[in-house]
Amino acid sequence: MYIDQELLMTLKDAEAGKEYMIKSIETDDEELDAFLFSLGCYSGEPITVISHLKGGCVVSIKDGRYNIDNQLAEAIII
Repeated sequence: MYIDQELLMTLKDAEAGKEYMIKSIETDDEELDAFLFSLGCYSGEPITVISHLKGGCVVSIKDGRYNIDNQLAEAIII
């Protein structure tokens, strides 16, 4: 049986250097949602993982680069 891995992929699992489309943000924290939205991180927006670090990853959203932790990376569905 073939399951499309793309449907279940989080930003933590993303390949560095490849651009992805944000499908959804899975968090119940409204403050975190608002913060991500202010960075330009929301559904339908392209995002690129620049590199993976021990505790998270560096991402490129619009014209900015941000360091996010693994917990947040797991909340971003691509």
